[in-house]
Amino acid sequence: MGANRHRITTINKEGFLTLTITFAALAVLNIILFIPGIYGIGSWIVLGLSLTIAGIMVNFFKNPHRHFPSEDRDKVVVSSADGVIVAIEEVDETEYFHDRRIVVSTFMNLFNVHANWYPVNGTVVKVSHQEGHFFAADKPKSSIENERAMIVIETEDGQEVMVRQIAGMMARRIVTYPSVGDRCHIDQHLGFIKFGSRVDIYLPLGSLVCVKMGEKVKADLDIIAKLP
Repeated sequence: MGANRHRITTINKEGFLTLTITFAALAVLNIILFIPGIYGIGSWIVLGLSLTIAGIMVNFFKNPHRHFPSEDRDKVVVSSADGVIVAIEEVDETEYFHDRRIVVSTFMNLFNVHANWYPVNGTVVKVSHQEGHFFAADKPKSSIENERAMIVIETEDGQEVMVRQIAGMMARRIVTYPSVGDRCHIDQHLGFIKFGSRVDIYLPLGSLVCVKMGEKVKADLDIIAKLP
């Protein structure tokens, strides 16, 4: 789909403390295991595992600065998350809209970047956080039963799009940046979810969905739908 144009990649600010603690713990463990008298083949195995864990953690907290590759952004809904499409369906949305909506859900595994982007240009009209469970994020019930945050954006022509950040089985922190009244744009970060999780985007009926089940998408690069 969209061209993968990354300007620069840094570490997300949400990962600074976690990475510092993880690297410090791994460093101490490996220093101890290489002390004469303790050193052995097991030390090298632990070192290899430590480097693997460190690599996964760095990848998880990567913060790519992206630019949507088209200047035509009217009616376009861009993916908010890296991951795979696990749901495309018409549902009754009962928390805000109280009507029928099309929902497109993206599941993020441990190896995906977990920063989230705004899917449309507009104004933030609703932000809320709901406590809940921590079921596997690729299951349908996670959308309504897991801990989640809701961001509703009104586009320039008055259409409303909801982004729902959903915690997964391992996720224990959802970070949401916007406040009501904020102007938002494609290319801007919306928030971050720590560890395996899911992002649902609720669209008006009549929207043209541009992805299919099982398709891999990149946030801020791939179009998932066009508004009616």
